[in-house]
Amino acid sequence: MKLHKLKASDTAGHYLIDSPVTEIDILRMAHQLARQRLAKGRLLTSPDQVFSHLQMLLQNYEHEVFAVLLLDSKHRVLGFHQLFRGTLEEASVHPREVVKLVLAHNAAAVILVHNHPSGDPEPSQADRKPTYALKDALNLVGTRTLDHIVVGLEGCVSLAERGYL
Repeated sequence: MKLHKLKASDTAGHYLIDSPVTEIDILRMAHQLARQRLAKGRLLTSPDQVFSHLQMLLQNYEHEVFAVLLLDSKHRVLGFHQLFRGTLEEASVHPREVVKLVLAHNAAAVILVHNHPSGDPEPSQADRKPTYALKDALNLVGTRTLDHIVVGLEGCVSLAERGYL
């Protein structure tokens, strides 16, 4: 289903639905809206805004997914890419592939993201180790690592806010 069932209302951020929808339709629309909010050219203005979009996109996977939000020097979105798919408890992350993606999009900064299928977004030591390796690799090519966000059903946790970056 496409967002054409939705019409913008007179109030910003409110929509009108022009035909009956199911719960699955609503979730699909929310997923599409979250993707649009992370579309190329969007300016990211607050961590909470980013958290809600990322949570909608990644919270329901039954396996770990590692993604990168690519940003320009003014923190406008260049792209959102899911790079690695893992198992229930881990995803192998290859710094070389992340650097290749960053260079291909000429990104000035990145936000690293992965989900916890367990639902608990609390970062582990295993989450922090690849964060440091990626930050070092990206620094070598002049790209800032702004954050690493862990997504779960219970919310999102910022490694930067926890002092790990």
